[in-house]
Amino acid sequence: MNLKLIFRVLGFLSLVEGIAMLLALAVSVVFGEHDITAFIISSGISVLAGGLILLLTKNASRDIGKREGFIIVSFAWIIFSFFGSLPYIFSGSIPNFTDAFFETISGFTTTGSSILADIEALPHGILFWRSLTQWLGGMGIIVLSLAILPVFGIGGMQLFMAEVPGPTPDKISPRIRQTAKTLWIIYLGFTVAETLLLWIGGMTFYDAICHSFTTMATGGFSTKQASIAHWNSPFIQYIIVLFMFFAGTNFTLSYIALKGKVGRVLKDEEFKYYSLFILGFTAVIFLGLVLSTSLGVEQAFRDALFQVVSIITTTGFATSDYLLWPPILTILIFVLFFFGGSAGSTGGGIKIMRIVILFKNSYYELRRMIHPKAVIPVKFNKHSVDAKIVTNVLAFFMLYFIIFGFSVVIFTFIEPDLDSAMGAVATCLGNIGPGLGRVGPAENFAHVAPAGKWFLSFLMLLGRLELFTVLVLFSPTFWKE
Repeated sequence: MNLKLIFRVLGFLSLVEGIAMLLALAVSVVFGEHDITAFIISSGISVLAGGLILLLTKNASRDIGKREGFIIVSFAWIIFSFFGSLPYIFSGSIPNFTDAFFETISGFTTTGSSILADIEALPHGILFWRSLTQWLGGMGIIVLSLAILPVFGIGGMQLFMAEVPGPTPDKISPRIRQTAKTLWIIYLGFTVAETLLLWIGGMTFYDAICHSFTTMATGGFSTKQASIAHWNSPFIQYIIVLFMFFAGTNFTLSYIALKGKVGRVLKDEEFKYYSLFILGFTAVIFLGLVLSTSLGVEQAFRDALFQVVSIITTTGFATSDYLLWPPILTILIFVLFFFGGSAGSTGGGIKIMRIVILFKNSYYELRRMIHPKAVIPVKFNKHSVDAKIVTNVLAFFMLYFIIFGFSVVIFTFIEPDLDSAMGAVATCLGNIGPGLGRVGPAENFAHVAPAGKWFLSFLMLLGRLELFTVLVLFSPTFWKE
């Protein structure tokens, strides 16, 4: 185990985080608020800690294997969340460390669950930092570092494989560093475009930037307590729907579309199912709202579309409280908790590709029973899916729902209300944000006991890194030479 290299990379990431805090410091200076000192201290601690570790590990071997990759990826989120919680603590915005860590890891994992009861009372710099944690976590801390790690002579494929969401991470370029740079350029481009459109639509430039950060990260943190419902603007809401849809799409497809090959995107099987699921659920919920509420047709359609896209992409923004809808519609929203965006997107959850492969394999298994001698491979985008990927998908589903079930049982000892327990576990494991019951879209997680917050923080990390990356660390075999 190359421990020196592990510490060196983590030290480098701490240094990067400290520098990123300077952006929030600049916002604090512009608005002249009391959190300036908090960012100076927090940035200084992060930079000094990172710099010291880099100095002590300057002779580290550059060999990196799968074990080092898994450890770096898992602990990077913990280290980032630890240092990222300092501005909340030093500014007094969230003085309790448990609450500050919960808010920060919710940011970096792009979950969006919050303990804040009065968001608008916080300084602008703190809210900017809160949004920035999601933007950095959206594309992935490790993907960001891949563009820079070659400076240290460190190969990045092991980190990329452990970090990029989905069963089959795509490489835009044969060179991993170029892939990371291209992904970040697309990510940044979408963020700038959304910022300008939201600004034109009536948001302040500050709010537009913060919401673009959290939209493209599919994170869902807002600068307003009422979330997107604060702006009763169809234009703003439709723009956010559009960019949530982009963020939940495989970024490789976005790259292909930007090169003018839109036809190839429309033929992509995962993109088709992703779009069909959104249209199908939106149509059913829209019909339900029209028949059971007094909402106008356009308002009902907009509310249905917004909440379906928000939940399926695991963004978690809200324009209405779906817990006030008829129970059958709330159940449909809860079903969407287990979907997630496309593989290779910033979305969390199970992922559309896995769901499609699972259904196809189940269907083909019936055919194999009828024709036991026939060779019927699972195909995706007209290509046979490797048996290892099918096995991985089946194992992922089994683990996901076993973890969900056991976590609900454990969490009921902390939160006796079953609806709230199921909602909290599902939303944190799927990196969604709002849940059910006492953690619904109109509520928050402030009332959850400290033990519950640490448990949910672990589920956020587990879900963000798609189970295996974290669970493998608990295997005794992993630690054997």
